[in-house]
Amino acid sequence: MSDRESMEYDVVIVGAGPAGLSAAIRLKKRAEQEGREISVCVLEKGSEVGAHILSGAVIDPKALDELIPDWKDLDSPLTVPVIENHHWVLGEKSKFELPHFIMPRFMSNKGTYTCSLGNVCRWLAGQAEALGVEIFPGFAAAELLFDEKGAIRGVATGDMGVARDGTRKPDYQPGMELLAKYTLIGEGARGHLTKELKRTFDLERDSQPQVYGIGLKELWDVDPAKHVAGRVIHTQGWPLDDAWGGGFIYHQANNQVAIGFVVALDYKNPWMSPFDEFQRFKQHPAIRPLLEGGKRVSYGARAINEGGWQSVPKLAFPGGALIGCSAGFVNVPRIKGTHTAMKSAMLAADAVFDAIGSGRSHDEVADYQANLNESWIARELKGVKNAEPAVAKFGGTIGTAVAGADMWMRLLRVGLPITLTHKKRDNEKIRPANAQTKIAYPKPDGQVSFDKLSSVFLSGVNHEEDQPIHLTLRDASVPTDVNWPVYAGPETRYCPAGVYEYVGVEEGEPRLQINAQNCVHCKTCDIKDPTQNINWVVPEGGGGPNYPNM
Repeated sequence: MSDRESMEYDVVIVGAGPAGLSAAIRLKKRAEQEGREISVCVLEKGSEVGAHILSGAVIDPKALDELIPDWKDLDSPLTVPVIENHHWVLGEKSKFELPHFIMPRFMSNKGTYTCSLGNVCRWLAGQAEALGVEIFPGFAAAELLFDEKGAIRGVATGDMGVARDGTRKPDYQPGMELLAKYTLIGEGARGHLTKELKRTFDLERDSQPQVYGIGLKELWDVDPAKHVAGRVIHTQGWPLDDAWGGGFIYHQANNQVAIGFVVALDYKNPWMSPFDEFQRFKQHPAIRPLLEGGKRVSYGARAINEGGWQSVPKLAFPGGALIGCSAGFVNVPRIKGTHTAMKSAMLAADAVFDAIGSGRSHDEVADYQANLNESWIARELKGVKNAEPAVAKFGGTIGTAVAGADMWMRLLRVGLPITLTHKKRDNEKIRPANAQTKIAYPKPDGQVSFDKLSSVFLSGVNHEEDQPIHLTLRDASVPTDVNWPVYAGPETRYCPAGVYEYVGVEEGEPRLQINAQNCVHCKTCDIKDPTQNINWVVPEGGGGPNYPNM
């Protein structure tokens, strides 16, 4: 028998990101317009709304215009319009700017804004609460709840006060069951509940595997003389060689610059370190001068969906649906997903609202999928569906040309006659270390480039140390029997937070040590581990990074 208390709502939403909050706002606005009552609860595992939100970000307000038409009059954080848009191709010492005329017009960033997505979510939370939405930060949705027919009937939050050995500490508190007619899952890329839902309901049966990138970001206070609010720069090329990705530099409000680097996680070389590639990127002669004399104030990392339209799974299941990055609506060439995440959530909210209004519950809201397939999300993502797989298949130079040609042709309603595929998951692409070239990264200079531990400090990460490790191993022998001898311990390099290290190497007895307190919840280990032995689950609510305005 469960000793957990329960609370009932019409709709429970997991995740107070742009999708989850948009769904909540849409539900309440529909109820207000139609004179109905609907109870909505949003669970957020971060210590506050926005604490776990990390994005560039350059935001297309298209969905926001639909959700809150008068947002410009409501003191929103979208205050810096993009006024310059640049795309650089970098060599080690060179820079070539792609002419605007060869870029598809939807990549111009016209009408977009650069800002902190975390602050956008904090603002959206205020709008939601004003409408009567109940938001519970610091409560992690740890478990799916099923009814007797196998439908989702809600979620349970994790127990608090459990010691590392699994015993109950004096401050133990059982989790709470949040029961709902429908449950919307908006926990972001590679969410642990989403993984279970995909397996349970075979949601990926008719889609291709989702593939990912890792995005690393720093926020800098720079010299006002070097700052141009609204300037946006994207890069490709150096420092990456046998991998794909690129950098971004966004001049935001208050003389701050958001600078970051994205690496596609389908890379082959286990010696690759996305973190160190980012630090090396900042040393480029076209970039370093911007940062010199400035101050780095924040750091973080997060996995990004890169599969595109062909990797979007079935969205609805009995009792709920996937929204936002839980499903994967990122437009990779535009490097944007906030607007599509919000719109998907609004469509899900409409389907759920109509279902509840007709007396239904715990069934499959098929209207959501049908309406999304006819929406501008589908049109937008279908127009760029071959971009990422073209680069993955043909490499940076040729792949960019193929992707660009296909996007231009699709604007003319032609395009390639085929849909390029993602045949393998990211973890299946990695190769044995002895077959790849070892990469020697320069030591950080402490001025523009830095080490992992000083970077993690700036993420504000914090976990209760005496709790079960949330980075679980399905087989504890795999790190020493497979990862270390075959792949040279790749988790020590693909993790951007220094969570994984091998101790006892000098004594000839390597053993994996997991520093779970450093985890910034990026999910890269869950994606890239060669044998999928690492399984990321939620720690106690409130743990993880505390991003101020990322």
